[in-house]
Amino acid sequence: MTDKKRHVIYDKENKPSKDRPWIFRTYAGHTNVWASNQLYRDNLAKGQTGLSIAMDLATQCGYSSDHPIAQPEIGKVGVPINSLDDFHVLFDNIPLDEMNTSMTINGTAMWLLSLYVALAEEQGVDVSKLMGTTQNDLIKEYLARGTYIFPPEDSMRLIVDMYEFCLHKMPSWNASNICSYHLQEAGATPVQELAFALVTAITILDSIKARNCFSEEEFERCVGRISFFVNAGMKFVEELSKMRAFCEMWDEITRERYGVKNPKYRRFRYGVQVNSLGLTAEQPENNAWRIILETLGVTLSRKARCRALQLPAWNEALSLPRPWDQQWSLRIQQILAYETDLLDYPDLFDGSVVIESKVSELKEQAYAEIDKILKMGGGVEAVKSGYMKSALVASQSDRMQKLVNGEQIVVGKNRWVEGLQSPLVSDSDGGIFVVDADAAKRTLDALHKTRSERDDSVAQAALERLKRDAQSDTNLMEASIACAKARVTTGEWAEALRSVFGEYRPPTGVDGQSLTVDGATLDKVRAKIDAFIEKYGYRPKLLVAKPGLDGHSNGAEVIAVAARHAGFDVIYFGIRLSPEEIVQSAVEEDVDAIGVSLLSGSHNEIMTQLFDGLEEAGAKDAMPVVLGGIIPEPDHKGMLEQGVKRIFTPKDFDPMEVMSEIMDVIEESKSA
Repeated sequence: MTDKKRHVIYDKENKPSKDRPWIFRTYAGHTNVWASNQLYRDNLAKGQTGLSIAMDLATQCGYSSDHPIAQPEIGKVGVPINSLDDFHVLFDNIPLDEMNTSMTINGTAMWLLSLYVALAEEQGVDVSKLMGTTQNDLIKEYLARGTYIFPPEDSMRLIVDMYEFCLHKMPSWNASNICSYHLQEAGATPVQELAFALVTAITILDSIKARNCFSEEEFERCVGRISFFVNAGMKFVEELSKMRAFCEMWDEITRERYGVKNPKYRRFRYGVQVNSLGLTAEQPENNAWRIILETLGVTLSRKARCRALQLPAWNEALSLPRPWDQQWSLRIQQILAYETDLLDYPDLFDGSVVIESKVSELKEQAYAEIDKILKMGGGVEAVKSGYMKSALVASQSDRMQKLVNGEQIVVGKNRWVEGLQSPLVSDSDGGIFVVDADAAKRTLDALHKTRSERDDSVAQAALERLKRDAQSDTNLMEASIACAKARVTTGEWAEALRSVFGEYRPPTGVDGQSLTVDGATLDKVRAKIDAFIEKYGYRPKLLVAKPGLDGHSNGAEVIAVAARHAGFDVIYFGIRLSPEEIVQSAVEEDVDAIGVSLLSGSHNEIMTQLFDGLEEAGAKDAMPVVLGGIIPEPDHKGMLEQGVKRIFTPKDFDPMEVMSEIMDVIEESKSA
């Protein structure tokens, strides 16, 4: 045979070949199980090759849909799942043994996996044939996303239980998916993303080793089931280098720290959703090109190419995507994979001195950060101490400051802001997705039907078994599967474990942070605050509030840091507060304003509850309320009529301008 050509890919028989494309996914789920099932089947018919299931916040946080804190969130950011009956509808006419299913689920990951296993068994599907992933990365939830329930040690126990069960019963299932995606969304630098994700993986593997539940060969296979889910931003050369660094570091860590001999099990396997944080509400049509460019970072380098890819939609900074928006994102993937020659060639960057140098720099800095965290006691201790959370808040604050001072240019946001209105947002729906308000009733009716038709004695016995097993060292998967088959609900399963493990509230990461911002806007705000102090004899007091189940706290944290930097007294208790708790805190602290942050689409319901509470407390007129987050334009009028004094969206990226407006609101209220 002639010498092989260096630009050609060869198969195992030394014949010229090309790579297979990655798994095409769209992150999808909304309204209820009937609407989501139709969406999944439509997407699969359009060429999607795997499912990525979005659950609503009540499901993620361990509440049934009829819990008071859950009702505003039903079907808003994902599909509500209350029982095994819902899974029967959700996966109707979708063959489980042929489908690769990814579930973005963490605090209730064991429960959703148990439902999936129970569904397969009731359908007569061989459980060992099931393929897919439960995200199940709780360290990231404590740091960036907020759908945790139990304390770190108990969460790690559940993760190890799932690895033990899956290795023996579901060998093609990834029990957890180390998710650095949300770390970058929370402001992580590439070095932090590398270090924090790999520390999380080390924490899980150390916990598995400590249980001593696997033979040496089984442990190697367990390492091989560790998968990752990453982010990729606009700096695609740096992102490509980051992915090559991930691959090299994971190979080194698994070989040197854990002695994994089989190179197949040391392979860095990852899926990706490219960055949503950098998508803009201003000139949103530009986001389509941003998404394409971000995709290059995880597809160009063959050695570090993703195994599964899902892309956000162009309008994510405006609202949840519509089916057409998701179709556009899917078509971007298909065009890249099938119309270009990307998959025809070996790695394009082998031998590049630039890439080699950048990878080396990232690895050196990431290893230094990993060593620092391991010396603290590892990932769990770095969560409990607040170290990693504080680092992310600082990085996010630094990112915002670079946007404000123009060091980081974003077209349409801080440069070239004038432009023609996009026709994409001129449709009758404004280019945004609106959840059918009546659809929640169907979910609640189905939940009540399940409860009324089940054998309640069997359900209660299953819950008692779950609690007994939780109090011992017994693996909780079998008890959870029994709960699923007994038609126990999501809230009941989580409440049973809450009664044993308790709940956890991690540090907010806000204390001790500051901005490096200065300039005329800061001077203007501080002048207003000085005048307020001179007039009233105290600093203006701002309560920053995260009501409901929305755990995306990045914006609230930046506002809290900015307000303190400007001179406010700031009260911030973190996420997942009820409107009643917010009102109580506001009254007890006698605040001058309440700043509410909401990104889940539940603002109409939650703000109604908040204003009802303020009215009942006699504080509605004395405590003005401002609102920030993903608030679609059509909802602004209703919010203002309810009593919201100002609405801030992603377009309002200068925190000091926001502070200035809040001071104006406070003065208006004081003068009324």
